[in-house]
Amino acid sequence: MQFIKDRFNYLFNSTKGLILVAIAMIALITAVWGMLSGPMAEMGVRDVVIKLFNMDMIQAEREGRIIILYHSIAMAVVAIETYMITSLLKMKPIFKTAINTIISVGYIVTMIFGMGFAYFGHNWAFHGLYIIGLSLIFFAGILLVIALWPWKKENYQPDKSYARTKKGVDLERVAFFATALTTVISALFGAIPGSFFGNGFEVFLAENIIRFPEKTTMQYSVIGHLHIMLALIAIMITLIIGRWLNFKGILHKIAMPLMILGTVVLNLGVWGVATPLEPIAHQIIYTGATPSMLAALLLLIWSWTKLIREGTAHIQKPTFGQKLGALVRDPLKFGPTWQMLYMNFTTSFLGIFMAIRLDEIFRVWPAREERIELTGHWHALSAIIATIILLYYGNIIGLKGKVRQFYGWGILFFSDLALAGVTIFEMKRLFITEAEQQPLVNGLMYAIDIGLGMLLFLLASVMLWRLIDLFKKKGRWSEEIKPELVQEVEK
Repeated sequence: MQFIKDRFNYLFNSTKGLILVAIAMIALITAVWGMLSGPMAEMGVRDVVIKLFNMDMIQAEREGRIIILYHSIAMAVVAIETYMITSLLKMKPIFKTAINTIISVGYIVTMIFGMGFAYFGHNWAFHGLYIIGLSLIFFAGILLVIALWPWKKENYQPDKSYARTKKGVDLERVAFFATALTTVISALFGAIPGSFFGNGFEVFLAENIIRFPEKTTMQYSVIGHLHIMLALIAIMITLIIGRWLNFKGILHKIAMPLMILGTVVLNLGVWGVATPLEPIAHQIIYTGATPSMLAALLLLIWSWTKLIREGTAHIQKPTFGQKLGALVRDPLKFGPTWQMLYMNFTTSFLGIFMAIRLDEIFRVWPAREERIELTGHWHALSAIIATIILLYYGNIIGLKGKVRQFYGWGILFFSDLALAGVTIFEMKRLFITEAEQQPLVNGLMYAIDIGLGMLLFLLASVMLWRLIDLFKKKGRWSEEIKPELVQEVEK
């Protein structure tokens, strides 16, 4: 009994354990449902998996299944970021406990019963529990907003090396607060249309209606919800990485106001898509995205400068090679900001370019090509966020030596290989005709499959290692929980 109690306490009462459980849940769904993808269908694996698990796969219900699958994974990612926030930012213990508990129950219920409803027969009690899970996550978000309130004196920033107002209000906390608040509000842009299912509103995938000349307000609302929630998850992970790396100084003082401004304006633009402001909504979105991306760039500059300075402190006049070596010495600290930079070339710049030249270039392409670009864009951004989370997790569990290097560089190399292949595949029509594309497409598919396959193998290896460790009396898990117990006693 004590064996179970100790492990349960680690998995559900410590930040590292909570993150581990959520990553394991995502990994399990990715491993099983990844077998239903196109490449797996071509090899016959898809049919085997469907029969093995007795999945209910009616073609007419495909859109609904995919939406529940995406929400199940996304809610676990939101939970992971929430755990990181409650561990990194000062807040009352009762808020931390309540938020972590409620969002944990919420995403687990959402994931289990949502996937049960979507893929294993439509038990409507499961659907009701799926909605309850989403509601719990929403409630946890409201509690997080309250806990992050930056205008309480106990939350003021006394250190002048960080961004703050003259009275001491912590602008970094304001950025966290603004992101959390707008996330809660933006969730409603998906929840409201969802509440009208069966009452004149039908499920759809955003990429399937891109060329409809007329769209309803609720369709615009869902499209806006999709874009802004993914953007806010990216903004929040940027703030988390900055907090983890102890971002401060003059660049921090410039970056935080930019991040706050960008977050607010970006949300106003996306919300405007479902209002009469729709004709100018994209211009507002561009205006909001620019300062947010600039803030992330300032974090990158500060982080790389710090890594180089610390890595060459013992050298009087370091050469370029020595500076480069110092920069990339620790993949878990270099990796997150590198992924943010890499993201600009695989998602951000391409997304902006596509929006600006939509009518001149992309709407001239066959609809299938534009659909590929859109789905690739969303999946690439999601994958980059996932790799940053894995790099952060590797650091907080204390990976060292060769294991740290292998884990960090493995994630970076294989994910970036896959993302490069996806990016070229998305934009191939810019430089090659359909008649000549097949050799290029074949090579890109190999790169994507190898990159994603090895990345999943690496993740599976880590999850297996952690599972084995949990059965050890004095495993790594027993050491990881000690620092958090000490912190609780100090509070």
